[in-house]
Parts: sequence; structure tokens; C-alpha cells
Amino acid sequence: MSVTIDYQRLFNLSPNPYMLLDRELRYVAANEAYLRVTASRLEDIVGRHILAAFPNDPSDPNNLPARLLRESFERVLTRKTPDTLALIPYRVPLHTPEGIVIQERFWSATHTPLLDERGEVAFILQHTVDVTELQDLKRTVRAAQMARDDEPSRAQLEAGVLHRARSVQDANRTLDEERNRLRRLFEQAPGFVSVLRGPNLVFEMSNPAYYQLVGHRDILGKPVREALPETVEQGFPSLLEKVFTTGETFVGRGMLVRLQRTPGAPLTDVYVDFVYQPIVEPDGTISGVFAQGQDVTEQKRAQEELRRYQEHLEELVRERTQALEQSEAERRETEAVLRQAQKMEAVGKLTGGVAHDFNNLLQVIGGNLQLLQREVAGNERGQRRLQTAIGAVDRGAKLASQLLAFARRQPLEPVVINLGRLVRGMDELLRRALGEDIEIETVISGGLWNTFADPNQLENVILNLAINARDAMAAHGRLTIEASNAMLDDHYAHLHQDVVPGQYVLLAISDTGCGMPPEVMERAFEPFFTTKPEGRGTGLGLSMVYGFVKQTGGHVKIYSEVGHGTTLKIYLPRAFQVETAPAEVLEGPVEGGNETILVVEDDVEVRTTAVEMLSELGYRVLKAGDAQGALAIIQSGVPVDLLFTDVVMPGPVRSPELARMARQALPELEVLFTSGYTENAIVHGGRLDAGVALLVKPYRREDLARKIRMMLRNRQQRQSARDMQALRRERLRVARAPVEPSKKTRLRVLLVEDDEDIRTSAYELLGILGHDVLAVSSAEEARTALSVSSFDVLFTDVSLPGMSGVELAREAVRRVPGLRVIVASGYGSATEGLDKGLSAVVLPKPYALPQIERALDQVGEGR
Repeated sequence: MSVTIDYQRLFNLSPNPYMLLDRELRYVAANEAYLRVTASRLEDIVGRHILAAFPNDPSDPNNLPARLLRESFERVLTRKTPDTLALIPYRVPLHTPEGIVIQERFWSATHTPLLDERGEVAFILQHTVDVTELQDLKRTVRAAQMARDDEPSRAQLEAGVLHRARSVQDANRTLDEERNRLRRLFEQAPGFVSVLRGPNLVFEMSNPAYYQLVGHRDILGKPVREALPETVEQGFPSLLEKVFTTGETFVGRGMLVRLQRTPGAPLTDVYVDFVYQPIVEPDGTISGVFAQGQDVTEQKRAQEELRRYQEHLEELVRERTQALEQSEAERRETEAVLRQAQKMEAVGKLTGGVAHDFNNLLQVIGGNLQLLQREVAGNERGQRRLQTAIGAVDRGAKLASQLLAFARRQPLEPVVINLGRLVRGMDELLRRALGEDIEIETVISGGLWNTFADPNQLENVILNLAINARDAMAAHGRLTIEASNAMLDDHYAHLHQDVVPGQYVLLAISDTGCGMPPEVMERAFEPFFTTKPEGRGTGLGLSMVYGFVKQTGGHVKIYSEVGHGTTLKIYLPRAFQVETAPAEVLEGPVEGGNETILVVEDDVEVRTTAVEMLSELGYRVLKAGDAQGALAIIQSGVPVDLLFTDVVMPGPVRSPELARMARQALPELEVLFTSGYTENAIVHGGRLDAGVALLVKPYRREDLARKIRMMLRNRQQRQSARDMQALRRERLRVARAPVEPSKKTRLRVLLVEDDEDIRTSAYELLGILGHDVLAVSSAEEARTALSVSSFDVLFTDVSLPGMSGVELAREAVRRVPGLRVIVASGYGSATEGLDKGLSAVVLPKPYALPQIERALDQVGEGR
């Protein structure tokens, strides 16, 4: 099991005082032992100059301790090697029961330099040992010796044997006291001390610190080789013997000694600083060895940790240097990307600036060409020329669309889609586009995530890439389309500035074609760049793909090698919602209607063309040149079914505001926007605003007709649904409180309603009122019923397929004089056509039983 050593904790828990200075001699750190012996707090000394904190002796004008410390630090800074102060006195505050007092203490200090990567001193580590007791011991020994030296003089001065006896007795007592005091100091010394006697170096004295070092074993009276056998092979007894023999002191610093502190236990590594000093007798002979030192294991480990930390710092510096070099390369790459982005932005702004007017011109040309088609029907030559011109308009519209896609300004309508289903649904289209000689392989991974994208634009992207691949393969080869889940991590995002790390759905399209050289890959997404022969490509295909993917929030990457084909990978953001049901496709015959449409367009020619198209489709058309004019028409009370407005509108009222205010006046109003360039009015974040219908310029007459018919049909369905809800509520009310059958005249009613749910409900309500009812779904069926049966009341909806309800009523009144008419209308009480000689009661939708009964009463009074 590995153990992690917390060197910071070891530093703090070390019993020896340590502190760290920077090269300006300011405190950086200090352990608990240092703070304890100096009676200071870390927050009070960190950042302070050491000589401003310790030592400070105002009574000493020379301040000897400060000078000694300063000189030692200067030697460390100059020589870049450790420096030791064997003895330095200075006063420190100490905690006592009476409070903090200042005492004179003696210290032994070691100053170790910590070098930076340039070899300069970055920090100085100070390790101090309090040697006050040892210094007192030395003073006492010298005083006792001086006392003994003075004895002859004192004896000569004393008179009498008794006086000398008393002196001897006093001296002996003093010596005993000093001996006891020296013994206590010896035992309380913070470092380990031992005295070995004789040539065999027998342990004579050892203090508790020495016993703690060697493991509290029985060593007194034993030679060193017997007492500490594990140190023999390590050479320490030989060192002692050499000191005893030569009389030369040996100083060891940070030396490793392996000791068996517990019997039978493995050896423990201990680092010690020590001095072996010979004991010299007065006659010059050596009687033993004095060993003194301290356990510096924790200091050694701390130094080793600092060394490793320094090496780690050096490694970090090297890594940082490499990172800076890499960052410089990335900066150059980013600058290149920025230049490319600025170029794309410039093209985008240019595109946006001309797209609106360009598409307006195309709309005028295309619209008039389509109107002209009806006038030259039967002229084959004229029709052919018109088709050629209309084809050119379509190519111009596609070109503008591609430019907007590249510039990321096309209005997208993203939904949640399953990429696998979309790709499989394009199989037949791709096979027709690529031909029989291109093999198509589709690989869809299981558990494929959904994505959020515009399905129509995504299909265009796939088709565009497939056609590019076909051209690269010269009509022979294999196209592989793959869809799978993918993760782009932080590392990949770091290498690609435009990528957000996360989950994506990957679409990979690969071919076996000629591939691209690096210089072509670098410019592949640029607009108008193409390697195809002149006339065979616009150079906007891949740029359109690039713009669409970026606008969708995805990422695109090309992998290619000359002669080995190309793979283009598109990463689309993952969606967590369920797949959206496919949108209704605008197909089928072109239908018109008789509803009222308000056209709002500032360009006179575009407005005229749109009005003519809609008028030909049978609609009643109102027109306005700006939003203020359109609001005036709506506020006049004229019924309007659909507002058809350009997005870019002059004047203070913008088109979205026009739509909002118009819907406040007419809640059932449908709004269809049109534009060749939407700017930010109804498109935000590259996406069409929710609930907004848009017809992009230039549009065909057929597209306009289908779009408007679909919106008006949806409006009718919503109205019918509300009518049904009202009728169901009324039926429920009637069921709970039955209505007595009307005692009025029983009427024969012909009910004409094309909506089955409304027809059924109205049939039931008329039956509840006690009338005889025949229900039909069209004006044609009503004509037949009127020709074979007689009726008192014609109850018809105003909007019917084919002949309208108003026209049916007018014809029925001519055929059956006295026939009473009720017209149900979703337009409210004002229904077009009722002021032309037709007397009828208008029944606004939605209606319920009381409203039907009131309408029948009204037609009865009218009779």
C-alpha cells in the first residue's frame, strides 16, 4: 500500500525550529516550533524583514546578533552554499506563567540556500538549535575551573586550619551543586550527547536524547561495537576509534545511520548532524570521545522534498516553456483563423447588403414570367423561352441562398431529427443523383442520438457532398455515409477554436476519389474556390456546407489524401428531446380562395406582382406600402384573413411589431412573412423564431398559393376545433339539464356544413329544439335536396367547398320564395355578400343552443 507523505505537515510538526526567507530576507514561512520559541504569530511576521523582527536589542549599539545574521545571509547569497553560525546570542520573547518575557538565549543556526532554475538563490532555509543550556554548562565548567585555580591564593590568605577546612567544605559543596546542575543540563540538552571512555570506547554517559535516538537500549558500560552492532558495517565505530587515536575532531552533516531501535525490527533510516570530539586530559592524553549532535531526519526529508519540489518546478518551467512555444504556434494559427473569419464576415456583410434587393429583383422577374406563362399558353416557342428565363431566376435564387448559407444568415427552421432516418429516406434520391456506377453504402450505428437541425438544409448538404464525391470519383467508386454518436473532448476543443466540447451526432461522408492536396484543403471552404473546370461549379457548395454547420452550432472537418479519397465529417449537436414529427409537405394542386389578404410591401413592382398573383388565385387583395398604412387598414374594421408582409420595412414600425399589433385587433389573423434577407427581425441565433411562417424570395406562384392555402386551412381547423369544444360543452350542459322541446312551430331545416364534427353537433342541437333536420356537406348536395323536398329554413356555413354558402342561399331563395336563411360565419356578424339583396340572419361562430334558438326566432320574425 502506497503512503503519501505530507511534507507541509512534516514541516509544521517538526520539533526543530525552521523558517524560510526570500532573497530579500523577508519571511515566507515558519513552522510551529519556530513560532513557539519566538512567541510570534505567522501572520505578524510573513512579509517582514527578519532584522525588523529578530533579533532586536536596543541596549546594544552595535547589535552584534543582527550583524552576525546579516553577514551569514550575505555569505549564502554570494557563495550560494550553506553557512553555519556556531553561536549567536539574541533576545527572544518567551511564554511564561507570568506572561511573555524577554530572555537572553544562545542559538546555533544553519542557513541553506534554495536555488532557482538559473542557479540563483531564491530562498534561504534557516534551521536553529537552542544551545543556551549547553552554553551555560560551558560557563559553569570554566567558573569551577577558575575557582579551583584560585584556591591556593585563597588558602594562603586564610589563617588557620579551621579556616582552610571550612573553605574546602564550601568548595566541595559548590562542586557538588555545580556537578548536579551540570548533570541536569546534560540530561536536558535538546541534542543527543554521549561520553565514551577508553580505547574500547565504552559508554560512560548518555542523555535521554541519545537513548531516544538509538532506541532506549542498555548501552552504559558497553563498548560501542557491542552496544550498537548494526553501526559497525556502517563505519561509525571506526570513526570514533580514529578520533580517539588521532585526536582530530570529526564533523558529520546529514549523515545516514541505520539503527535497530526495537529488537527484531527492521533498521530505521536516521539522518544526523554530529561532532566526535576527543576528550583531552591536562597532561595531553586522550581519555575518550565526546559525541554531540542532533537528529535532522525531518529536516533532511524536508530538504529532499524541497529538492523534489524544485525539480518539479524546473519540470513545470520546461513544460511551460514548451506550452508557450506551442501557444505561439497556436496564436499564429488563431490569427490565420481570425483572418479567415474576418474575410467570411466581410463576404457575409456584402451578401446581406445585396441579398434583399437582389431577391426583390428576382421576385419581380420571376413573378411576371409566371404571370406571362398564362398569357402565352399554346405558344410553344414562347413557353420554351419563358421556361429558360424562369430557370435562370431559379439559379440566381439558389446562388443567393448559397451565399446566405455561407455567411450564416439563412433563416433555419431546426427541429429534433433522427439522422439515421433522414439518411435512409434519401436513399432513392441519392441513387438517382449519383448513377448506377457509384456504389452507395450506408452505415447507421445502433442507439443513435437525436440532433437539432433544419432537415431540408441538411438534406441539401448531404446531396451537395454526394455530388461533389461523384465528380471526384469520375462516376466510378464507392460513397459511404455513416451516422454515429461522438464525443469531442476538451483536448480536441483546445486544438479547434470554434468547437464546444460535448456530445455530438457524427455524419461522415467518404469517397474513393482523387483526394485533395494540402493547399486545396486549406481553401476548400472559401466561397467561389473550385478545382472544377470553368462552367461546372460555382465554388459555393462546400462554403454553403460550412456556413450551415456553423450556424447550426456544429463542427466540420475534412480528411483527405491524394489518391486515397476524402472524408468529410460533420458534427451536429446532440438533442435530448424526442424526434419531431415530419412537417406537412406543400404538394398537390394549386388552390385559391375567396378570403381577404392584406399585402404589405414597400417595393412597388414586387407589391404589384404579388397582388396580381393573389388576385388570379381568387383572393380579395388589399395592399399597403408600409406598416403604418397596413395598420390603418386593419384598424378601419375591414375583415382581413391573412397578412402577407415583407420583413424589411421602411418607417418607424417594423414588420414584427406590425404583426403583433394586427393580431391584437384580429386575433384569428394569419401572418406570413416574406423576404430575401431576414436580418435579425424574425431570425435570432440563426434560427427562425418559433411560430413564424416565412416564404423566402424569390418564390413561385405555386409555392405562394400552397403556403397561403395551408395557413388558411389551419385557421379553419382551429376555428372548427373551438366550435366543437363549445358544442361539446353545450351538449354536456343540455344533458345535465334537459331542455323542454320547443312548443313553437316545428320547422324543416336544411343544414349545410362541410365540417363533419360541426355538422353533427348542429344537427343534434336542432333536434333538441324539436325541428326536422336534413344535414348535407356541400352546396351541390343542398341543391339536390331543395329540388326534391321542401324546407322552411336553410342553415348554411358561409365557407363551403366549391360554391360559397352566400351564393347557395341567394340561389335557393330565388328557387324557393319565402325560404328563410341562417348563415353561420367565422367572420363575426359581418359577412360579405349579404348586402346584395339577400335577407338572412348571420349566426357568428362559435354558436351554442341559445344562439341557434335566437337565430330561428329572428328568421321567424323576419318572415
